[in-house]
Amino acid sequence: MQVSKTEAPEPPFEDSRRLTGSNFYFAGCGAALETMGPQARDPVALAAWWMRANAAREALGWASAEPVVRVHRTATSLAFTAPADQLYTATEINEWAWCASVAFHDFHAPGHPSTQDTASALHTLQRFATAERRPDAIALLDAALAHGVPALHDDDALSLGLGTRGRTWPIDALPSPSDVPWAMLGTIPTALVTGSNGKTTTVRLIAAMLRAHGLRTAHSCTDGLFVGGGASDAADVERLESGDYSGPTGARQLLRRPDVEAAVLETARGGLLRRGLALADADVAVVTNISADHFGEYGVHSVEDLAAVKLTVARAVAGERASGGWLVLNAEDPLLREQGPQAAPRIAWFAVDDQALPADAMALPRCATRNGRLLLDDGVETLDLGAIVEMPLTLGGRARHNIANIAAAALAAMLMGIHVATIRTVLAEFGRSHADNPGRLQHWAFAGIEVFLDYAHNPDGMAALLDIAQARRGNGRMALLLGQAGNREDDQIRELAAVAARFAPDLVVVKDIDGYLRGREAGEVAQVIREALLRHGMPESALPVRLREADAAREALAWAKPGDVLVLPVHSLDAKTEVTCLLEALQASGWQPGQALPAPG
Repeated sequence: MQVSKTEAPEPPFEDSRRLTGSNFYFAGCGAALETMGPQARDPVALAAWWMRANAAREALGWASAEPVVRVHRTATSLAFTAPADQLYTATEINEWAWCASVAFHDFHAPGHPSTQDTASALHTLQRFATAERRPDAIALLDAALAHGVPALHDDDALSLGLGTRGRTWPIDALPSPSDVPWAMLGTIPTALVTGSNGKTTTVRLIAAMLRAHGLRTAHSCTDGLFVGGGASDAADVERLESGDYSGPTGARQLLRRPDVEAAVLETARGGLLRRGLALADADVAVVTNISADHFGEYGVHSVEDLAAVKLTVARAVAGERASGGWLVLNAEDPLLREQGPQAAPRIAWFAVDDQALPADAMALPRCATRNGRLLLDDGVETLDLGAIVEMPLTLGGRARHNIANIAAAALAAMLMGIHVATIRTVLAEFGRSHADNPGRLQHWAFAGIEVFLDYAHNPDGMAALLDIAQARRGNGRMALLLGQAGNREDDQIRELAAVAARFAPDLVVVKDIDGYLRGREAGEVAQVIREALLRHGMPESALPVRLREADAAREALAWAKPGDVLVLPVHSLDAKTEVTCLLEALQASGWQPGQALPAPG
């Protein structure tokens, strides 16, 4: 006889995680949990969680600090601070306190806190804390704070100082504070860059300026980890890792390199919410802009929520451990205008148009355009960086969003001590080569067609890209690739499709984003996009589906005729590499529209 097995019920929380650095909820380390289920917002259950979490933290002798209960549209975020060496214990406390508060007793398993016996649970949590505790690590972190030396701490290693002024020890072979060569340790120039659009371009620009200044500079972004520059190889930039390294893991990896003299770190929403900041102290923190994207995850349901998340980077220039850096903000973004000044004491503003600068910004560092020229001001002197139309990244002044990225990067570089002449030189050259900013507004013109390869991934980014393409369209046709990551809500996906439809493309090749299904079935997002475009009046014949990104690009190229403009938002690194190689090969070979394309690979 076959005995049926009953699946264990899902626990009443969606996510439970360690916060390894300053984060959306508070400065410092801790734990966070996202509730789910019928009691996710129940005030009685939340009050019970509060009492249990506080009782456990008090029993372990942790520093007193009120937990965070953030009730939002669909559930509640529960978070509290914890010692840096007891974060796994903190997650156990969070899960136990919530499960016990909603009477979810199926969560209890051998070796884990009992949800029915508080005394037993506290005893178990005491055992966890004792096993996890690392007094040697805490002693070093406290000593680093006293010496004014930055520290990086994770499961495998502890670092004191950064880059060329840092040392790293395995977590199981830590020195005593008295054996650390404190006089040799210190910081290096560092910048954090976040925002909804333009992060990677801004990171690459700042890094190029630091390298031109003579510093061996590391940068992280959604394409990987990179290092280059310095006296020996100023023109060479080496890719260390490929993939999305816009979170704290990539940041720590670069900051621990003994050859790095400066670092520019892309700091994306996901890393801020999942783990927090890797770096407690930076020279500048840039927020490029805020636009509707990534709603529904971790309790972020509005652009106001998203702005608050992005402004987490302000903790690195304004917190207790920060030495007082600058928060660099987009003056044309109303949410940053509203929330930014409360986030940090030292604000610097950038804008495309200097008329958008706040009235009280005239005595502050700022960068904006006036009469077609980019002007940089340190609060005392105004410096001319050149004509916008002569900066390759602006495509003759048409790429407004890149003008904003240039202004942000120039301002950040000045605040990091880069000479104005160096900034001016970089802006006059950066973007002339496709290698400068791969996958971001790259432009090809050959065989009578124009091709734009970009990373546009949300409505604002897509609108900016299509504005540029529309200006080049003339009497020709326009083709567009359109896909979206699977972790967006259906309404967000439909909004992206609506932006595309507004520009009346003649062909939309609907695709998935390779490697970004995020729990959805292959073709599921593509179907949502296609149905939305049909509702906006596009004919079925103009909506072919090619799920693989490189295949979608090939479909658009096979369709093209002289005079056409092809807009290719391509997101996965492998697909970008494949499409870029194809475009370079077509241009070099003298290929003409209507001819067969070379076989893949």
